[in-house]
Amino acid sequence: MAEEDVIKPRNFHEMELDDRILKAVAKLGWLEPTLIQERAIPLLLEGKDVLLRARTGSGKTGAFAIPVVQRILNSKQVSKEQNTKALILAPSKELCQQIHTNFMELTTKCSREICCVDISPQVDVSAQRQILVERPDIVVGTPLRALTHLKARNLNLKDSLEVLVVDEADLVFSFGYESEMKEVLSYLPRVYQAILASATLSEDVLNLKSMVLHNPVILKLQEPELAPATQLTHYHLAAEEDEKAAILYALLKLHLVRGKSIIFVNSVDRCYKLKLFLEQFGIPTCVLNSELPATIRCLSVNQFNQGVYDIIIASDEKALDEPHALRYVGKKGKRKKDKEFGVARGIDFQFVSNIINFDFPPDVGSYIHRVGRTARGKHQGTALSFVSIRERPLMEDVEDRLRSCCSEDEKVFRAYQFKLEEVEGFRYRSKDAWRSVTRIAVREARLKEIKQEVLNCQKLKSYFVDNPRDLQSLRHDKALHTVKIQPHLADVPEYIIPPALKNLAGVSRPHKRHFPRDGGFSGTSNAKARYDAKKRNPLLCMEFSGFKKKR
Repeated sequence: MAEEDVIKPRNFHEMELDDRILKAVAKLGWLEPTLIQERAIPLLLEGKDVLLRARTGSGKTGAFAIPVVQRILNSKQVSKEQNTKALILAPSKELCQQIHTNFMELTTKCSREICCVDISPQVDVSAQRQILVERPDIVVGTPLRALTHLKARNLNLKDSLEVLVVDEADLVFSFGYESEMKEVLSYLPRVYQAILASATLSEDVLNLKSMVLHNPVILKLQEPELAPATQLTHYHLAAEEDEKAAILYALLKLHLVRGKSIIFVNSVDRCYKLKLFLEQFGIPTCVLNSELPATIRCLSVNQFNQGVYDIIIASDEKALDEPHALRYVGKKGKRKKDKEFGVARGIDFQFVSNIINFDFPPDVGSYIHRVGRTARGKHQGTALSFVSIRERPLMEDVEDRLRSCCSEDEKVFRAYQFKLEEVEGFRYRSKDAWRSVTRIAVREARLKEIKQEVLNCQKLKSYFVDNPRDLQSLRHDKALHTVKIQPHLADVPEYIIPPALKNLAGVSRPHKRHFPRDGGFSGTSNAKARYDAKKRNPLLCMEFSGFKKKR
């Protein structure tokens, strides 16, 4: 084990990579390697075991994916038969799908030579046997799924595996995979190159390192856990429970929050309650939580990344930190959570401008991982947290942690001076809308998601062909007790918009300009008019203009 010295910076074309990889990298728009890629790729090309420690969004996936593809291309020149050369393990299905997508993008120019499959989807083992019989070059999956196929002898790695990668290594044990990892290792050869990628160097990572790595190089970049203040801005807004919905409604409808946004809550029920609340005002959103089927979760992520939705509501339940210890919630419902699910970690939500903590995270680590979804790479990002009085100590703990990491003397959080009394009309509307989202409405919304998944299930299509009455009963069952949608709520009448924001928010109707016939044009500039408006009604201060910029 050694700490790597500083090496000379280099670009992708200086790393002796295959031309097909370089073309794929160029197609992805990667103009230059990130710091972790610049340091890790040469070491991995030399065949060394490496522990990659870098903050989220730093390009760790590319750092191990490029050398894996290069190694397989090299082995293709001398090998006489097709074999599985690389096993990539990740703690969640969503992350597995993302890693698989990254490998497909990097092999777009050599897709005939390299085959990569994702075995994480929760389908019958025999259904995936056929693709594994072909012995694909790269297999991506969760530890539990990989172990299932190894035991079923669908996957044989004892004589062929060359590279093992464990991504988000600090979550593997916390997701309850310790025993599965030990069993998986027993099916691997004695000699192989191992790579661990993690955002932190926790005790679990060190334990996993001793199990997997052999005399590794530790790449621990000297960088803060989050993007610097010049790239990521943190705001806090004082809001009690009965005020949060009104504030969020006003921010969204007045277009004070622009760009793609992730809204985090602390429970699955809150996910649906907030979605149903926003739907009443014509604000489309999608949800992401541990109780949705994997196909729906992956679809939600893809639709968000493709711009179908600009807002995604994600639940970051504390129970998921130890899913093996807490698998069920409640005595009556016993709602089963998927332990192979993770929202705040690993998933690459693309081009996220804003993170909104509707519910403040339960601890410092959760805040860092949530906010790490924005300001990725070299993009700008903003984080806004609603903070009640009882959550103030948590916010202070977060600020202490970030200040020590960023070495800044000034406060990390800026106060978002939002005056709720200035938007009394919004509060009046939101109060009734929030109250109308009852527990029954939330329950029925969740059942509707399950019914939709049943209707879309490929396995049941043949059954429904033979039993059309069952399909009709599903489609024409009793009416759901959903929230009543009132179309007029989607519009924002001018009389509830604060005068100072009618021009700033961009929601007022255009009016004809009238010039005085006798005095001529006053010559007041737009900038001065806005300044005067803010001076008269400082609902939104200049320092918070970051939330208004289009990303």
